[in-house]
Amino acid sequence: MRNLANLRQLLVDGMWNGEAGKPGVCLWCGDRKDMPEGKLRSLLFAWHKGSWYGSDIEEARTNGQSVLKLSPLQAMDFLSRPLPVRLLQLDWSPRLQTLRKMAESIRILLLNGWFVPDWELWSEEQRHWKAAFPETMQDQAESWLGLLEAAAEEGDGGAKQWLGAAVEEWIAQNGEVGNAWADIGRSAGESVVRHKSVDEEEWLIAIGLEKDVLPFRVALQLGEPGHGHGWTLRPAVQDQNGGPWLPIAWNGGEAAVINGAEDGEELPQEWREPLPGKLMKETAKWLAVLPDLAEESGFGEGLGEPLLRNELTEDEAWHLLQHGSVALLEAGCPVLLPAWWEAVRSKKLKLRAKLKSSVGSAAQPMFGLNQIMQFDWKLALGDVDLTEAEFMEMAKQNRKLFRVGDEWVHLDPQDAEKIKTWLNRAGKRKGLTFRDVLEMHLRGESVADLDDDPESDLRAEVELNQHLEAWLNQLQHISHIPQANVPITFKGELRPYQLEGVSWLLFLRRFGLGGVLADDMGLGKTIQFMAYLLCIKHEELGVDGPSLLICPTSVIGNWEKELARFAPELDVMLHYGSRRLKGEELWEAAARKDLVITSYSLAQLDEEELAGVSWNVLCLDEAQNIKNVYTKQSKAIRQLEARHRIALTGTPMENRLTELWSIYDFINPGYLGSLPDFRRAVVAPIEKNRDEGLISGLQRWVKPFMLRRVKKDPAIQLSLPDKIETKSYMTLTTEQGTLYENLVSDLMEKLDTLDAMSRRGLILATLTKLKQLCDHPSLLLNDNADKEWDPERSGKTARLLEMCEEIAAEGERCLIFTQYVDMGKQIQLLLQNKLGIDVPYLHGGVPKQKRDEMISRFQSEEVPGCAFVLSLKAGGTGLNLTAANHVFHFDRWWNPAVENQATDRAFRIGQTRQVQVHKFITLGTLEEKIDEMIDSKQSLNDQVVSQSDQWITELSTDELRELFALRDGWMKE
Repeated sequence: MRNLANLRQLLVDGMWNGEAGKPGVCLWCGDRKDMPEGKLRSLLFAWHKGSWYGSDIEEARTNGQSVLKLSPLQAMDFLSRPLPVRLLQLDWSPRLQTLRKMAESIRILLLNGWFVPDWELWSEEQRHWKAAFPETMQDQAESWLGLLEAAAEEGDGGAKQWLGAAVEEWIAQNGEVGNAWADIGRSAGESVVRHKSVDEEEWLIAIGLEKDVLPFRVALQLGEPGHGHGWTLRPAVQDQNGGPWLPIAWNGGEAAVINGAEDGEELPQEWREPLPGKLMKETAKWLAVLPDLAEESGFGEGLGEPLLRNELTEDEAWHLLQHGSVALLEAGCPVLLPAWWEAVRSKKLKLRAKLKSSVGSAAQPMFGLNQIMQFDWKLALGDVDLTEAEFMEMAKQNRKLFRVGDEWVHLDPQDAEKIKTWLNRAGKRKGLTFRDVLEMHLRGESVADLDDDPESDLRAEVELNQHLEAWLNQLQHISHIPQANVPITFKGELRPYQLEGVSWLLFLRRFGLGGVLADDMGLGKTIQFMAYLLCIKHEELGVDGPSLLICPTSVIGNWEKELARFAPELDVMLHYGSRRLKGEELWEAAARKDLVITSYSLAQLDEEELAGVSWNVLCLDEAQNIKNVYTKQSKAIRQLEARHRIALTGTPMENRLTELWSIYDFINPGYLGSLPDFRRAVVAPIEKNRDEGLISGLQRWVKPFMLRRVKKDPAIQLSLPDKIETKSYMTLTTEQGTLYENLVSDLMEKLDTLDAMSRRGLILATLTKLKQLCDHPSLLLNDNADKEWDPERSGKTARLLEMCEEIAAEGERCLIFTQYVDMGKQIQLLLQNKLGIDVPYLHGGVPKQKRDEMISRFQSEEVPGCAFVLSLKAGGTGLNLTAANHVFHFDRWWNPAVENQATDRAFRIGQTRQVQVHKFITLGTLEEKIDEMIDSKQSLNDQVVSQSDQWITELSTDELRELFALRDGWMKE
């Protein structure tokens, strides 16, 4: 083997490589197969700067031999000017000598721009290019052809692709060249670039690579019928610099402007000679695309090619408008169509159902969502309205294009047949309810299905009349509703937003529609309802029947006092207690009253008695009590008859969207559809995907029948003090930590052995035990039931006593909420012994009279005391406890809406101090983890009107292990 280091002469061979997607030239050493990898590249490209001295050259081993692969541009640059190692003599194979000459020619072609698209081979899938030498350089053109022939003789016929591949690589790599080609494509239009016509010269002009030297341009023009003639087809010409299009009469000889052209235009003298030839070429192009446009009677003067027809039938004109014009444009042929065509082609026949002008007026008011609406039916094509007779006549003619007055319209035969069949089947008599119309417009729709056939797409646009337009505007903008005249017998002063609420309730009542007054806690829903009752008592003197208020037992006394204070004119009756009236005695007594008050539990127990009264107004206070539509209590209340239904609640949705449906189905039965349909169409998509479009649509759907204002709304202008919420974290004692881990361990061992129902039950039971344990071990173990618990066994109780002592020292008061009765008793006992003062405890077992006394004493500044312990269920709603400016949530309810309700016992109208909310959380436990999870899950409640705790049972075993497992390092030693 010779020493490669002393190599002075090298035979180089090569050939064109047409590999798909990666064409180029391959080089190899013709007489040295033992060349080591990298050596040939370093020898050949030692001084070649364009390839960064060979570093950009791809090298491969084929049959043990080193092969260099050059891209088309690399090959052109190197072979035209090789720069190998100095003193190295290169011998080129005959085939490679031919490729070197081609490389020199390609360099010249590229540098001078002597190349054009190859019209014969160009396609949308692949672009081809060819050499285009100037006429003065015929020798070079012949030399180029000779090189291609020589390459073919040397067995490298594929080298013909080299020029085109080099051009494509140049366009891709050179920004200036690429931008220039992109500009050509944009100016010519992609359809022109992709489609070749019948003439190469015209095609090159169309894509902007050659200049059109003619002073005019030609298009094919379709003229609409008029002045005694049908659809016309003719050429039209226009100056290259713009101006009017001139219709041309041409039969193969001379061309002339058709009489009647704008301003009596005539062809310029310099157009007359070249125009016939241009028209002949354009006609050939038009007929190549659309042969049916050829004149059948013969040929032009001295021509062997058919001429263009002058007139078309309506069907032929329609085909040209709809299909032929598109084919011509794709072939690069300009087409002039009637100006109205683009507007007409997209307009389909529509049915319009306009509510009769009397609907919604004083003469024909609506009463309830089930009221059938009466319509005036119209048919419309775009902006053209048709009578039924006009439509039937048009459908009978089976035409596609009609002129109605000054407007052209397109009638699709299939659409026409559908509507014709529907009209003949007396579809006009099909009624839509007020609910249907209202839902469409509130959800941003205005189209109704007209056919019961699910496969049918026949629909109608529903237009509101003037009365309902104004009514809907008022419904969506409460400030537009006429203001109520509150009787002077109302002993109070309504704030502006409260007067709006009364006006809104009266507005809905006039049209037989129920509403949800969902103002934030403390904004005065009670006072608005009382003013509303006084208004209807004075305005509707002929209306008989009492109203019924159903509320939680804990707030019956509050309602009594508020009514006596603000609406003493109202004759109120309590239906409560063991001595309450029954049967006819109840009916007779109620008939003489303005308002009957009862509780939710009695509404179920006395269902038959209450159903025997035709109620004027049925109002639910804390209406979330009927959130579960399947309970006996909820079913009993829904059966009650009433002229007007009202729901009062600060939390219209506590856990799930179905609770919102339940309240709406009470106020306006059927408004949100059936529960299964609502679950399928609304609940599932929102809860699964948080579909923003559906959430927005649901908001629009429910908003008109829900009036919700919050304390911090600038429009309310309550000037309430701030509410500061803090989370107080405590550690578990060693005893608590040990018990906690034992409970979690026991849960994990059993989970995978149970069926779904038992699994859910075990999870919820364990959840309760862990929450009890976090409060105090004795609450879980039930030890020392009759004794005072040691506060040091629980971080929560120890911290609560410390904070309450500080609050007492400052002369302030607090509310303490817990969901466990035994825990409440112990807190009461511990605080009384610690502070030496009486601490009331309100829970479900406290009689009504005792409750009222507790509240009155706590609110009184004269009675000493700093703390009020309350059961969350019994004291979380309906109470006014503004004497307190601290609120403790000793154990978490895991539902922000419920906790906020409880907080609002203190943070409401009448509060003059800053309210501080303390939420107790034990570190490292599920309390901390669920608190974090709730914070991340709160958004849906805020979006629609609040939060579920049942989601915990649906977690996987691994997720539950992560949720319940005690985090290390948080036990108190």
